[in-house]
Amino acid sequence: MELEHVFWGNFGVRIGIRKWLLCLVCPHLRQVGGDLIQPLHHPFVPAGQVDTLLRNFLPCYRGQLAASVLWQISRELGPQEPAGCQLLHSKKLPRVREHRGPLTQLQGHPPQWQPIFCVLRGDGRLEWFKHREEYENGDRPLGSVVLTGYTVLTSQSEYLHLLDTLCPEPSGHHTQEEPEPLLEMPVSFPLFLQHPFRRHLCFSAATAEVQRAWRLALQGGIRLRGTVLQRSQAPAARAFLDAIRLYRQQQGHFGDDDVTLGSDAEVLTALLMRELLPALRAQTLPRLRGAGRARAWAWAKLLDGVHAAVLAGASTGLRAFQPEKEELLAALEKTIRPDVDQMLKLRERVLGRLQANVQGPLESCLRRKVDAQLPRVTQTLLSTVEAELTAVQTLLTQGMDRLSCHLRGSPSSTRLRKEVYSFGEMPWDPELMQTCYREAERSRGRLGQLAEPFGFFGTQSLVFGAQDLAQQLMADAVATFLQLADQCLTTALDCDQAAQQLEKVRGRVLKKFQSDSGSAQRRFIHGWLLCIFLPFVLSQLELSCKAGLGWMALLGLHDALCFSHDNAVSAELAWGPMHHISAGAV
Repeated sequence: MELEHVFWGNFGVRIGIRKWLLCLVCPHLRQVGGDLIQPLHHPFVPAGQVDTLLRNFLPCYRGQLAASVLWQISRELGPQEPAGCQLLHSKKLPRVREHRGPLTQLQGHPPQWQPIFCVLRGDGRLEWFKHREEYENGDRPLGSVVLTGYTVLTSQSEYLHLLDTLCPEPSGHHTQEEPEPLLEMPVSFPLFLQHPFRRHLCFSAATAEVQRAWRLALQGGIRLRGTVLQRSQAPAARAFLDAIRLYRQQQGHFGDDDVTLGSDAEVLTALLMRELLPALRAQTLPRLRGAGRARAWAWAKLLDGVHAAVLAGASTGLRAFQPEKEELLAALEKTIRPDVDQMLKLRERVLGRLQANVQGPLESCLRRKVDAQLPRVTQTLLSTVEAELTAVQTLLTQGMDRLSCHLRGSPSSTRLRKEVYSFGEMPWDPELMQTCYREAERSRGRLGQLAEPFGFFGTQSLVFGAQDLAQQLMADAVATFLQLADQCLTTALDCDQAAQQLEKVRGRVLKKFQSDSGSAQRRFIHGWLLCIFLPFVLSQLELSCKAGLGWMALLGLHDALCFSHDNAVSAELAWGPMHHISAGAV
């Protein structure tokens, strides 16, 4: 029997049973079209462009919802925590510590530096007010922005260079450059927020200390907004990310990049903006007024308007799809759960057949293209996450030691409560956690150089993932220490006895942390090696598809491997050759 026929007929998650499930439980599923999306009005966005994107993407999303529900149910049937997990899982939601204070902002026409009062909210929104009193009174801000996709620059020369390269002058075109406020008034402690498709925001702090505090706070907000889907355990979030990868692979884009940072609507907006950008440049740049940096600002302002229109259309379309999605998830849950064992067995059988068909081309690809660079990439990932988690352990130890010292030296309950609160806030302290986060930042350039030849351009996502891992492990360790301490400390103990009990808790927590950090380190490296190399391998196997493997079989192979990896099934057992990628060099 032809593999593609087997694949379509028997592979329960991606093809046969998935389509059967969709038709069985929701025969009335609608194709999203113009009737669901409000008309998009912007002179530089072609009519129906967002509608077309959703019409092409949502079938992928529907299909991946079935796979995601199966994945979730299979996890529920197994251990509730990763194998060997020792620390308690922190129940505190990821957030950034609210940060506020006076800054100056470049705004107005013509732009001028004006004093404002800025507030970074816990959900990663930045707001600014004319006066502090307006914020305290709950008035509407002068402006606000969600920080998804922004980059913080603190060098004025670096930002000016970025503007110079944003809109280069056409060859032979020379225009008298307009006066540039940024050049006329050098800024000592700038904070520039740059986005590839949105307006730039220019702030200035009073001192270097204030600048640093804002930079760390803003970077935390950018990361929080960027990894919202990656951190989510909801089936819909997983399905959306997998659908984005499938949709892009169908368009010939195999390598991972940072397009998946942000909410679902923001991700779709970024996809469409990338598609629109070449035409926008050709249509609008020759007609933009001004020259040099003034022209670059005008270009960023134009892109901001297009981005806002596309984002509004994508948000409207996804909201229209929400009732259908909820109905589909509920129906899939009800239909899949009784037959989950049979579906998983079908998946494993088809995986074995896929393995037999691609083993030869795959091993050849690994030997010729991957094996030489795999140890270098692995070692860089390993050294990065080791340094980061070592820094986390050092901070954790110092925090626990401080509590013991205060308990021995200061019997004041007020002081002790303050120290306990500070200890509990450690994972959300940007200044403190920067000691850990900078280890990932240091490896950004090296990782990018090693991974780019394989079509991987998701270094920002990788760095964010490492930083999220450090924060989560710190939060889990802190939660574990506080719970164990609460269990062993009683009012019958004096200060020395209580400190002795804390020492015992300290030792237990460090052992648990070392165990969990080792497991998390292995999962992190395995996961990112797959992200870097697996899309490249799939792209190299396209010739095998054309030679008879079958395109849909190759996509199914991708899903099956990722499914096995996410469920902690050894890649060696699931598929021998991929052991080279997921485990062989660690």
